[in-house]
Amino acid sequence: MNLHSNQLSSLPPEIKELKNLTTLNLHSNQLSSLPPAIWELKNLTALDLSHSQLSNLPPTIGQLKNLTTLDLRHNQLSTLPPTIGELKSLTTLNLSYNQLSNLPPEFCELKNLTALNLHHNQLNTLPPEIGELKNLTALDLSFTQLSSLPPAIGQLKNLTALDLSANQLNSLPPAIEQLKNLTVLDLSFTQLSSLPTTIGQLKNLTALYLSRNQLDSLPTTIGELKNLTALSLSDNQLSSLPPEICQLKNLTTLNLSENQLSSLPPEIGQLKNLASLDLIFNRLSSLPPEIGQLKNLTALSLMANKLSSLPQAIWELKNLTALDLMSNQLSSLPPEIGELKNLTTLNLMSNQLSSLPPEIGELKNLTTLYLMSNQLSSLPTTIGELKNLTVLGLSGNRFSSLPPTIGQLKNLTSLYLGGNPIPESEQAKIKSMLSAGCRVD
Repeated sequence: MNLHSNQLSSLPPEIKELKNLTTLNLHSNQLSSLPPAIWELKNLTALDLSHSQLSNLPPTIGQLKNLTTLDLRHNQLSTLPPTIGELKSLTTLNLSYNQLSNLPPEFCELKNLTALNLHHNQLNTLPPEIGELKNLTALDLSFTQLSSLPPAIGQLKNLTALDLSANQLNSLPPAIEQLKNLTVLDLSFTQLSSLPTTIGQLKNLTALYLSRNQLDSLPTTIGELKNLTALSLSDNQLSSLPPEICQLKNLTTLNLSENQLSSLPPEIGQLKNLASLDLIFNRLSSLPPEIGQLKNLTALSLMANKLSSLPQAIWELKNLTALDLMSNQLSSLPPEIGELKNLTTLNLMSNQLSSLPPEIGELKNLTTLYLMSNQLSSLPTTIGELKNLTVLGLSGNRFSSLPPTIGQLKNLTSLYLGGNPIPESEQAKIKSMLSAGCRVD
């Protein structure tokens, strides 16, 4: 029965007559309490009480012994009755977005649980009995104010996904190494200052998220996580990478943004499956030639570094579709830029460019080109060959005019010209050359 989003503040006692009801959806109503009649629906297997106004659950919840799915997210629950432990058939329990500060020990009698979501509560600790939930495969403890984990966490040997993000953990218990079946581990925003060397024992990990911590180094054992495809280390304090990180040959996504890296190890070229590499907001003044070996890269982000030139090898990245070089110290682009023929987005904003090579016109797939805040006073006539361009940013340069070939950009929808010394008459001329639907700012 589906009664969601009906602004119900109560249920009629007659609901108890629906003895054969197996599914009851009361999502997004205004229920602050539940009628005793609901506990007589003994055949219920799925009950959705999410997005209500419940501040407590009555002990009689334990009578719904056939429940396999219980959704209580987005309520105002601060406690759970011990009788919650009588729901032995539960496999999925969602308690996210409540005000729970603890879990009763009886909670851990829910031995058939495979998915437990406690996201956004006020838990300071977990009961040691948590280790009894041995069938759990997915556990979400993010945003729960945890400052430590009990050793019993290591008993959850069937866990494949563990989310501990946005807590107050400054270290991980040794027991974490026992979770050998983990494929996804999220430790983002948890105040970690180091990773244990035993992290390398989690050999089934495919995704490891460590963003927004206080890591200033990585253990060499990181290289043992051979199945990793996604690794996020953004917003830490890393000044260097161990060469062993380059043993992660299955990586497709590597996020190293907002660190203190001044160089990359030459071994970076071994990550031949990388499709996305994010290095924004670091201190890189150069890139190793081996960067050119990353032939599968489609997105390379180098914004806010200290690059004054690019290695010849970068033009070998023929599969790049997005290249972000914003806020560097580039004073010129070589003709080889034209070899990146798959580029759709090129960001050169806030550099020191005074000219562009004619070969820019060979980037036929470009849809977005940002050249704002440079020192450009002219564009090559080949700019008109970028027929797929929809956005062209030229603000904050030294243009007094644009070449007539700008009129060939029939797909252009936005042209940014602010902050240039272009006379009004010339601006009118430019607008007359563009299609009627193009916005000029």
